[in-house]
Amino acid sequence: MATERRYPVGIQTFERIIKDGYIYVDKTDLVWKLAHYATFIFMSRPRRFGKSLLTSTLDSYFKGDRELFEGLKIMSLEKEWTQYPVLHLDLSVAKGQDNAKELRETLMWMMEPLASIYGRKETETTPGKLLTGLIHRAKEKTGRQVAVIIDEYDAPLLDVLHSQETLDAMRKVMQEFYVPLKANEAYLKFCFITGITKFSQLSIFSTINNLLNVSLDETFATICGFTEKELCTTLWPDIERLAAALKMTPEQMHDKLKLQYDGYHFAAEAPEVYNPFSLLNCFVRRKVSNYWFASGTPTFLIKQTSTFPSRPSTSPQRI
Repeated sequence: MATERRYPVGIQTFERIIKDGYIYVDKTDLVWKLAHYATFIFMSRPRRFGKSLLTSTLDSYFKGDRELFEGLKIMSLEKEWTQYPVLHLDLSVAKGQDNAKELRETLMWMMEPLASIYGRKETETTPGKLLTGLIHRAKEKTGRQVAVIIDEYDAPLLDVLHSQETLDAMRKVMQEFYVPLKANEAYLKFCFITGITKFSQLSIFSTINNLLNVSLDETFATICGFTEKELCTTLWPDIERLAAALKMTPEQMHDKLKLQYDGYHFAAEAPEVYNPFSLLNCFVRRKVSNYWFASGTPTFLIKQTSTFPSRPSTSPQRI
């Protein structure tokens, strides 16, 4: 009897994927390169494209969780496995806040688990002050520089892009929050920030202008998503099972999946990648469908298009 394949749909924690035996397409060689590429890095990717799993993998790497990486590509690259303190923050929890006061309170609440580990001073009354204190105390407590990993950095602001007054107030909160990332460079081993945009309207990157943007860097173009090679090796058993269920040959199934889910390019000369969320859902549900659009529609873009003035028709008029 064939071994049951477990698909990590909705699971974004590297540790859980490895320990619970879910399918993992090995990207750890690229994760290692990213961790040694620069100190301050920004990467944007669409929603549901594996950003959170990437940040979780970096979290495990900098914590020195060597046992999780046994048998993976990174083992031939990493020799020391030094344990660093990690401040891993997911700003998706601050999505949907209605005003600056709520956003500030949510950011403080988000850092409470870290404050329980590294402490908090009474004077740390704003998100930026608390983050600064956490960075300093983490280094003092461990004697090592700190890895800061921030997922969905833009989540708190995307929903208010079309309300200028609210956006301005909330943007000030976020700017104050991000200031420590540049001001405490000497305390940081690594700083990685992800999001789906790099909108100039957010004015965050003027605060942390030492970030290296690798979103369109050929070196990391395939760090999220599945390549054709990965589909035809690691994921080929899944294509065979799906083909059998849909009464197709594996080759026919491959071509259908390629037509439906392939075609994302994040660098001019880099390989195309398949959307991982859609492909894994397809394997689970055994049906080819538009899974990403149903769950990851960027509503802020739809709202943005409604603000554009209508353009007059350029088609020739009939006389």
